[in-house]
Amino acid sequence: MIKDYMGIISLNEEDDHIKSLTGSRPLAAVPIGGRYRLIDFVLSNMVNAGLTNIGIFTQGNSRSLLHHLEAGKPWDLNRRINGLFLFNFNFTYSKTNDIYLLKDNIDYLYRSKQNNVIFSSSNMICNIDYTKAIKFHEEQGSDITIIYKNVNNAENSFIQCNTLNLDSNNRVISIGKNTGIKPICSISMDMLIMSKTALINLLNECISTGYYKSLRDCVYSCCSSLNIKGYEFKGYLECVNFTNSYYKVNMDILNPKINKELFFGTGAIYTKVTDAPPTKYEVGSAVSNSLIANGCIIEGSIRNSVISRRVVIHKGASLDGCIILPNCEIKENAKLSGVIIDKNVVIEKGKELKGDAQFPVVIEKSPYSYSLLKHA
Repeated sequence: MIKDYMGIISLNEEDDHIKSLTGSRPLAAVPIGGRYRLIDFVLSNMVNAGLTNIGIFTQGNSRSLLHHLEAGKPWDLNRRINGLFLFNFNFTYSKTNDIYLLKDNIDYLYRSKQNNVIFSSSNMICNIDYTKAIKFHEEQGSDITIIYKNVNNAENSFIQCNTLNLDSNNRVISIGKNTGIKPICSISMDMLIMSKTALINLLNECISTGYYKSLRDCVYSCCSSLNIKGYEFKGYLECVNFTNSYYKVNMDILNPKINKELFFGTGAIYTKVTDAPPTKYEVGSAVSNSLIANGCIIEGSIRNSVISRRVVIHKGASLDGCIILPNCEIKENAKLSGVIIDKNVVIEKGKELKGDAQFPVVIEKSPYSYSLLKHA
């Protein structure tokens, strides 16, 4: 069953509300949880389900993503047969339009030996067992299965995500958008299961009509003409499409229960291995309820924060509810609360920055490496 499925990850996510972190990288390559990238979750979920042929379609500005993925070794995808396939393009088409990108590489679909496809984006953070969804899809005999989650906090989370209207038999009747009006919604995870033939037919329809902005738009418009069923996912889910949702999922990772489910639920989440010495905690440092990656030097105090690799926090510095990405330096007596700091940034002595969970302060990535700044 599983051997007849391939994975396609289309990185055409809308990132207009998180530009401060995606100005120099695609959303899929944004660091999360101290040592991971967003794409690690969907990629690991597919590998854990037994998929060995996975294609990733992205557009321009993807150097950091390609460097992270390389040949796919951490996911056991550096294979002679099947493996990881990367398709990268300049902005010839609209950034959110994946139709022509898929069409231009339709040979990849024809040459792949698998007859079925799991089609997904990368911004839905979860640990899902795709084998259960595939079993449901095959038992139902549907043309397409959309994976969704029932949530009761849609007035604050999953804003602008697609929502499903389902009948009593889990058939998708129509698709809408979550505008935050009501708390209870069936949120589409933008994960689709279908035959390869159905995918190719949809691509041909999209090209011939010229109407649809993305393959998902085409699928969602076919509710009346195709038998589309919904498969309910019941685990932890968060969509990273706003800065505050990115902040929220990092803070959720500090919850031991959520952390265990996300990273070790139905299978481990894999990422690129980066060798570095253990983090050094100097005398007088204080750390509570935080995740700290390797290669750091900690002299100050840290609470409720996620610290990535090679971060230096000097004596007297205080961090509470912060997300610090790699190669940053927080100098003496700086006070930070509710702050997201992108790579290679130096916070000078005595600086005070304060945000909150709804409106975190974001310091954008520096074009210079930390090592250059340190020795300037």
